[in-house]
Amino acid sequence: MKKEVMILTGAGQIGMAIARRMGYGKKIVIGDKNVEHAKAIARIMNEAGFDAVAIQMDLSSRSSVLSMIAEALKYGEVSMLINAAGVSPSQASIETILKVDLYGTAVLLEEIGKVIKEEGVGITISSQSGHRMPALIPEVDEQLALTPTEKLLKLEVLQPKNIKDTLHAYQIAKRCNVKRVMAEAVKWGEKGARINSISPGIIVTPLALDEFNGPRGDFYQNMFAKCPAGRPGTADEVANVAELLMNDKGAFITGADFLIDGGATASFFYGPLKPGKRDKDSFVPLGEP
Repeated sequence: MKKEVMILTGAGQIGMAIARRMGYGKKIVIGDKNVEHAKAIARIMNEAGFDAVAIQMDLSSRSSVLSMIAEALKYGEVSMLINAAGVSPSQASIETILKVDLYGTAVLLEEIGKVIKEEGVGITISSQSGHRMPALIPEVDEQLALTPTEKLLKLEVLQPKNIKDTLHAYQIAKRCNVKRVMAEAVKWGEKGARINSISPGIIVTPLALDEFNGPRGDFYQNMFAKCPAGRPGTADEVANVAELLMNDKGAFITGADFLIDGGATASFFYGPLKPGKRDKDSFVPLGEP
């Protein structure tokens, strides 16, 4: 029996929280580079009454993305995308961050846009880090938005001499994500479909808990105290925003990015976390990429 299909890339807490809100009645295809992680999330969801299947998927590879989509189409039309896959500055090299978070996300949005069902909807998880980098000139923003995917990594702004470190690579990758979502929204709109992005701040996940209880725990506690919310966020709070964007109440929202960071970015620019009042690493993202 054919069903509508939800594709979830990235087997983590944020993606699963969103899938639990929106995946009922659908076939949920969970893709992750580590298929054991995908199987673990699929097992949790199936035990909660969902219909999920796990597959191996490498976001940095177009052929792997296409294989995942082909597998998903065996179950029915793709009506939803949740892209929560990626790597963080503490996990990977500059080259890997650009290949996965920047190029891979662009490929995924492009290829899903070709098969998304009429009136379908997608969400990609970006990051607060994309909001903290200084503004780029309009020409570079347009390049990040519109350059054909196979030429993206050849852009001058993305060459090694112009990337300071892994954090800078991550920031520009996430800035690119937001610009690609805007450009893809125009294409998806031809099918009446919508695509948006969410930029979370520090979200409590197993990775974040390791950091909270590690040598930099006091540093993060200081960050929480100096942002308006006074605490980190939860995956379900990200899912609250995604649920709005993915259901009928969000029907007029597409090509947009939603910052959900407890006001940490506001404090970075205009409060006690701004340069000169904060540790130089205070804007490192934490949670899931």
